[in-house]
Amino acid sequence: MNARFNKEVDLAAPRKVIALSGGIGGAKLALGLKQVLPGGALTVIANTGDDFVHMGLHVSPDIDTLVYTLTGLNNAQAGWGRAGETWSFMAAVEALGGEAWFKLGDGDLAMHVLRTARLAGGEPLSAVTAEVCRALDVGATIVPMSDQPVRTMLRSDEGWLEFQDYFVRRQAAPVVHEIIYEGAAEAAPPPGLCELIAGDDVDAIVICPSNPLISVEPILAVPGIRGALATACAPVVAVSPIIAGRAVKGPTAKMLHELGFAADAATVMQRYAGLIDAFIADTSDIAALEALGSDVVLAGEDIMMTTLADRERVARCVFEVAGKARARKGTADRFSGVA
Repeated sequence: MNARFNKEVDLAAPRKVIALSGGIGGAKLALGLKQVLPGGALTVIANTGDDFVHMGLHVSPDIDTLVYTLTGLNNAQAGWGRAGETWSFMAAVEALGGEAWFKLGDGDLAMHVLRTARLAGGEPLSAVTAEVCRALDVGATIVPMSDQPVRTMLRSDEGWLEFQDYFVRRQAAPVVHEIIYEGAAEAAPPPGLCELIAGDDVDAIVICPSNPLISVEPILAVPGIRGALATACAPVVAVSPIIAGRAVKGPTAKMLHELGFAADAATVMQRYAGLIDAFIADTSDIAALEALGSDVVLAGEDIMMTTLADRERVARCVFEVAGKARARKGTADRFSGVA
């Protein structure tokens, strides 16, 4: 029996599920997980490699997307920002000749102003995020991957670019040759995060269908997190962000191609080698994965999450697959009581 799974399962213990997520794509599954789990059971480790300072304000796009999605405040059509947003601030900025390539809505602006003020006052990002979650009654815990700055930088045919400069200002058009996570080596997980991952009361760890290059791997680059996942008691289940060679959202396929990788589910699974116990791909991709052979549990599912019902369905699939991963290791299934 694998030493990672040799603990007896206490079915009476509170369920805990940990998810690793970037923004829009990962937040969809995070919402599904929240919906089918008991209140407060979900912890989401958020990518902060996309964070940047814009007009003097600390912006955390993936944290904010998770907050807005899990509270129902999100703009479902755009996939980012708040529903019912107004834009008086940006109109005034443009009238004054200011930079308007990154849009800050009037309601969204409150988040950035308060975050910036509290960070300037010496509070860590994890504490600021926890207070936001309490104030907005998120119903889940959102934890930044680090309190120290880590910045995703891309070497492109236009030189080195910060992520938001590449993704928003240049609309992901430049060809990407290299990605680094600046500051990762000096960063650390927030206090208690690695201990949470290692806990034997955690039922599953989920790598959401976020871009592995710019959403998940920045999290894994923070010292301690990859090791904690590799030795976790709970099964680690990843969900593919690619369906039939196309990214569900964002520039995942484009970036993989430019870096010399096949833009398919197999590439994503291989990037998580040594970390995951199970991998969920779209039904259109599962046969190709099975033909490769793997020591992880493979599952095919319709992973396009258009509706809330889709998100809940994929979340239940995650729990079913996590249970199979536990069974393969000879341990009990914790998920028989999930809604």
